[in-house]
Amino acid sequence: MLETISTNRAHGGTQSVYRHASTATGSEMTFSVYVPPHQPGQKLPVVWFLSGLSCTHANVTEKGEFRAACAALGLIFVAPDTSPRGESVPDDPAGAYDFGLSAGFYVDATEPPFARQYRMWTYVTEELPALIFAHFPADPAMQSIMGHSMGGHGALTIGLTFPERFRAISAFAPIVAPSQVPWGEKALGGYLGGDRETWRRHDAVALIEDGARAEAILVDQGLADPFLEQQLRPELLEAACASAGITLTLTRRPHYDHSYYFISTFMTDHLRWHAKRLDKSLNAAPA
Repeated sequence: MLETISTNRAHGGTQSVYRHASTATGSEMTFSVYVPPHQPGQKLPVVWFLSGLSCTHANVTEKGEFRAACAALGLIFVAPDTSPRGESVPDDPAGAYDFGLSAGFYVDATEPPFARQYRMWTYVTEELPALIFAHFPADPAMQSIMGHSMGGHGALTIGLTFPERFRAISAFAPIVAPSQVPWGEKALGGYLGGDRETWRRHDAVALIEDGARAEAILVDQGLADPFLEQQLRPELLEAACASAGITLTLTRRPHYDHSYYFISTFMTDHLRWHAKRLDKSLNAAPA
C-alpha cells in the first residue's frame, strides 16, 4: 500500500511523493513520481532517475528542473531513494557519506550486516517497477533510465544488464568503473565482499568488457568536477564503448561541477534524447 506524503500541481501534471513498506529492503522506502498531463487511459513512457551519494529522492525532485520538459514530452519521471532507511538499517560505523545510509550503490549486498536490507538492485529493478506499473499510467514497454554520480553508475549497470527493458541510458558525471576507483572499491568491497570477480556485474566498464551492449549511451561530465580524475574517470567508459562498438555521446562541459546546477542545466537535453528513443514517432532519426 502506498502512503501519499505530498501531491502538488506542476506544469499541468502532478508531482507526488510516496512511502511504502518494502519487502526487498525490509524498511520503509520513499520515492517521487511526476505524472505529466495525459488523457484518461493513456499509457506513458517512464524515465527512472537514480540519485548519487548522500542524496535521497528529494534532491532531483526539488532541484532537477525536469517537470517542464516531462510535461512537454509526456514522460513520467520516477526518483527512488538511494538506500534503505530506518532505525534497524545498519550504517557505516564512522558515519561516512560514501557508504551505508544514502549510499546503497544499487547492489544487493551479500556481506553482513548489510545483506538483509541493502538490496537496492532488487528494489529498483523489481519491486518499485511493479508498484509504478500497478498504480500509475506507465507503459512497461517504454522505459529508460538515467542517473547522477553513484546513480549514474546504477543507471549504466542496470541499463546494460536489461537492454531489452530500457530503450535509453544516460548519466551525469557517472562512476563508470567502480572497481577501479576509491568510492567503488569501498562500496563494492563492503557490500559484496573481497572477490572482485563478483563486482564485475556492478561495474559498467567491466560489463561492456564481458559482452554487455547498449544501442547508445549519453553522458555529460563537468570539467570543473572535483571528483573527475580520481572517482569518475569517463575516459574508461569512452575506451570500453569504442572497443565494443557502442555509440557513446560523451560531452565534457567546461566550468561545470558535480552539483545540481550542472544537472539542471542539461536535464532537458537528456530528457529530449530519452523521449526520441522512447517514442520513435517524435523523430525518425534520434539525436
